[in-house]
Amino acid sequence: MTIETDIEAQLLKLRDEIDNLDDQMLIFLNQRMDIVKKVGELKRSNNAIIYRPEREKKIIDRLSDLSTGLTNKKAIEAIFLEIFAAARNIELPEKISYLGPDGTFSHQAAESRFGAMSEYLPMGSIRSVFESVETERVRFGVVPIENNQEGTVIETIDLLGELNVKIVAEILMPIHFTLATQSDKLQDIKIIYSKDIAFGQCKKFLSEYFENQHVELIPIESTSKAAKMAAENPNCAAICSHIAAKLFDVPILFDNIEDSQSNTTRFLIIGKDFHNQRSGADKTSIVVNLPDTDKPGSLFRFLSEFNIRDINIIKIDSRPIRNKNKFQAWFYIDFEGHKDDVAIKEIFHKYSNQIKWVGSYVKISD
Repeated sequence: MTIETDIEAQLLKLRDEIDNLDDQMLIFLNQRMDIVKKVGELKRSNNAIIYRPEREKKIIDRLSDLSTGLTNKKAIEAIFLEIFAAARNIELPEKISYLGPDGTFSHQAAESRFGAMSEYLPMGSIRSVFESVETERVRFGVVPIENNQEGTVIETIDLLGELNVKIVAEILMPIHFTLATQSDKLQDIKIIYSKDIAFGQCKKFLSEYFENQHVELIPIESTSKAAKMAAENPNCAAICSHIAAKLFDVPILFDNIEDSQSNTTRFLIIGKDFHNQRSGADKTSIVVNLPDTDKPGSLFRFLSEFNIRDINIIKIDSRPIRNKNKFQAWFYIDFEGHKDDVAIKEIFHKYSNQIKWVGSYVKISD
C-alpha cells in the first residue's frame, strides 16, 4: 500500500465518522424542533413573545461553560443563533424589515440574528423601518445606531424619541469590506464602484493595490448596488459587504480590505410593545425631557441620580426640541441595568413624567 492510498483510507474512515455524527446531530435537532413546536403552541395560546434574547444568551453562556473541546464561545454562538432562528420560524414565522437595499450591512446584521429562513423586507429609509414596526406590518426591524469610526446615527436616535417602538436587542457587527469582481487579475479592473464612505475607509488598500494603474473610483448610493454593477461587467469591481457579493454572485478577490480592523457598527433590533426579562447583564435606554434644560443644573441633578446609585451611564446624546423657540434639548441615554432593577425603578418613579422608557435588553460586550 502506497502512502497516498493509506492517507486516502484514513480520510475515508474519518469522513465516515463525521457522517455518523452528522446523522446523530440531525436526530437531536429534530427532537429539539419537536419540543420547540410545543413551546410555540403554548406561547400562541397565551399570546406570549417568541423572541427571547435573554433566554438565548443564557443558553449560549451555559454551553460555552460546558465546552471542553475546540468549539469556543464564538463558534457556539454562530451555530446556535442559526438554530434559534430556525426554531423561531417553527414557533411562528417572522417578518423582518431593515435599512435596504438587499446586501447592506443592515441586511447582514438582520440575518446574523434571524437566520436564512425569515422573511426580509428591505426599506428605503430608517423611518420606513420604524414605521413598519410601529404599524405591526413586520415583527421586528433592524437599524444602525452608531459606528465607532463615524459616530451616532442621528435619525435613529430621533425616531426612538418620536415613535412608539422598543429596543429588543443590540448587535455589534465588525464592518468588513471585500473587493468583489468577475476579473481574475487586478490589472483588468478599470472601474471600482462603492459608497463614498467605503472608499474613505479602504484608502490604504486602494493605494497599495492600485498604485501603478489608473482605476476610476465611482461613488454610488449603496455598496449593494456596487456589487450588482460589478456582477454585470467583468472589468469592474465593487467594494461591498460579504453578503452583497454573495447575493449577486460576484467572486471575492480580497476580503477584509478596510483600513481599520476595529471598525464596528452597533445595530438595534426594534419591536412593538416588547419587554425583555432580566438577564443579569442588561442595558437600558431612555429618552428624557427635562424641564428648564436651558437653566444651570437641570441635567446635572438628573445624572447625579445615577451616580449616587452606582449606575454606569454608557452613552448620552442631546437632541433639540424643535417645537420650542428657546434652545432646549431632550436626551437619549444608555446605561447598565434593567428597568426592573430596584435602583432604576427609583429613578423612574422620581422622574416618571420626564422619562420615556425605550427598552431593556441584553448588553453585548465589545
